[in-house]
Amino acid sequence: MFIRKVKIAGTGIGLPKTKISDREMDHRLGLREGWVRKKSSVVSRYFIEHETASQLGAKAAYAALEAAGLTFKDMDCLVCASGTMEQPIPCTASLIQEAMGEGESGVPSFDINSTCLSFVTGLDVMSYMVDAGRYRRVLLVSTEVASKGLNWKQKESAALFGDGAAAAVIEQAGARESSRILHAAMETYSVGARLSEIRGGGSRLHASEYSEERADDYLFDMQGEAIFRMASKLLPGFLNKILEATGTDIRDFKLVIPHQGSALAMKLLSRKLGISEEQLMFTTPEYGNTIASSIPIGLHEAIRQQRIERGDRVLLLGTSAGLSLGGVVLDY
Repeated sequence: MFIRKVKIAGTGIGLPKTKISDREMDHRLGLREGWVRKKSSVVSRYFIEHETASQLGAKAAYAALEAAGLTFKDMDCLVCASGTMEQPIPCTASLIQEAMGEGESGVPSFDINSTCLSFVTGLDVMSYMVDAGRYRRVLLVSTEVASKGLNWKQKESAALFGDGAAAAVIEQAGARESSRILHAAMETYSVGARLSEIRGGGSRLHASEYSEERADDYLFDMQGEAIFRMASKLLPGFLNKILEATGTDIRDFKLVIPHQGSALAMKLLSRKLGISEEQLMFTTPEYGNTIASSIPIGLHEAIRQQRIERGDRVLLLGTSAGLSLGGVVLDY
């Protein structure tokens, strides 16, 4: 357990203008009315039209700064923690800085990517930098555009996703403040690396090699049932290690904020892990699976809805492509 006296000073979200209902998704997928809601529990989600990931990220970042009572000039670093990228080069963080109108600020900006766990990883990594005094304050932004990469032939996975961004300002906690990060952990089992992937677009299958015959290689491919079986096997032991490291019981957490993947899988795993319904932060119906943005959106909603207050113990927990497991224990 490596305790860091770091707090989340403010959070914010940035959403596309277009809200897509479950009925519209039924139509887009060519399915009978009610299929998407029954299969995914997603009642609504947001898809971009003309917006970009960096614009959504900038919107979330400004909202987080306002919540913290700060401005961009108070930031020492900007980190984009996302699973999708606006373009291969440069990093999305630099494009967010540009979208914020801060292109001449000189504030260091870079990306951290562990797909759906990117925010959790970014919070873990950057909290050490803040605790050590390398940076006073860090603006951590997750911005995801899932809609552009969906394979509409894979109806169950396409029904799950939405676009959106969330941001958090992290800074050193005062000596008398109870906010802190108690522990973080991550494990990767690459035997499951091919269960969730986009094969094309990188150096292995370059964009210049695109063809209609191989179009599916450039779209999201997920084997949902196989991921659930693997996660169901690994997560109980992973969570037990976190609880042992922090000397806590699952009942000690005011709230558990999981990655908002498959709603059914999340509820089944929650019961298996002993997480009560009152403890579970569930945003899937309103936003869908927003990849790395899902956990910070859940955190933002928990704060906005006053489901957590300063000093409450919170668990951020999820899985990601890789296959990876990750978690952070924090006193908000």
